[in-house]
Amino acid sequence: MTGRALHFVFKIAERTKTIKFFRELLGMKILRHEEFTQGCEAACNGPYDNRWSKTMIGYGPEDTHFVIELTYNYGVDDYKLGNDFLGITIKSSKVLENAKSLGWPVEVEDNTSYVVAPGGYKFYVIDEPQPVDKDPVVNVMLSSTNLTKSMKFWNGILGLKIFNQNESLIELGFGDDQAKLKLRDIGEPINHATGYGRIAFAVPTSELKSYQENAINNQYKILTPFVTLDTPGKASVSVVIFADPDGHEICFVGDKEFRELSQFDASSEKQLDKYIVKDEARKLKN
Repeated sequence: MTGRALHFVFKIAERTKTIKFFRELLGMKILRHEEFTQGCEAACNGPYDNRWSKTMIGYGPEDTHFVIELTYNYGVDDYKLGNDFLGITIKSSKVLENAKSLGWPVEVEDNTSYVVAPGGYKFYVIDEPQPVDKDPVVNVMLSSTNLTKSMKFWNGILGLKIFNQNESLIELGFGDDQAKLKLRDIGEPINHATGYGRIAFAVPTSELKSYQENAINNQYKILTPFVTLDTPGKASVSVVIFADPDGHEICFVGDKEFRELSQFDASSEKQLDKYIVKDEARKLKN
C-alpha cells in the first residue's frame, strides 16, 4: 500500500486577514476555491450545516505539493484553539523577508523562527533559500500523549514509514520527497477545542476499504465510513475519515479521482476575491 501527503485543513474565522497572510507573507498561491450552500457529508468544514467555502492554497500543484485547505463557515466568528496542532514547517528565507516588510511579528522557539497566522496557527520557518525543485513545506507537527500508541496506529494501521524517532518525537511519511508528519509527546492530555484541523492523504481508491477494515478490526475509530462525495461539475471522490488514538482527524481519499478533482483552477483567485468583497460588505451592513 502506497500513499502521498495532500494537505492540512484549517477552519478560519477571519478569511480576509488569513488569505492575506498566506498570499503575502507565506507567498502561497490560490489553487482552487469552492463555495457550498450546506455542510459536507464528511464534515469537511467541521460540525456545521451552513454555507461555507473551501480554498486550497500552496506553493505549487496539488499533485506535487503539500498544500493548505482553508475552510470558512459563514457566520462563525471564532474558533477556540487547543493543544493538538503544533505547527507547520516551511523552508523559505523569503517568508522572513516578507514578514519584515509587512511588519509581521517573528518569534523564535528552539532557535527556529516562526510566524503566527490569524487564528493562532504557527508556521516555523527554516531560514534557507526556498527550493524551486521540490515542495518548501517540510512537515506538519501534531501532539501525542503516547508515542507507542501513535506509532502503532500511524505505522501499523495506516502504513506510514518511520523516518526518525526518539523518546519525545516520531517523524513519519509515505515517501522521502513528501512533507512528513511529526508527532510530539506533549506530556499532557490533548484538547482539540473547536479549532481542530484534519490532515489528508491520498491512497489507491481500491485500498480505501482495506484501510477501513484494518482500523475497525483493530478497534480504532472511524469518523466517516467509506463514502463517495460529489462536487458539481468535477470528479466524485471516495474518502474514509479516521481518528488516531489522540482523536486527530485523518482523511484518506482515493488518489485517481482526487487528482482529477484537484486540478489548478486559474479563475479561483478572482472568485475568492469576489466572495471576500461581498462578505465584507455584508458584515459592514450588519
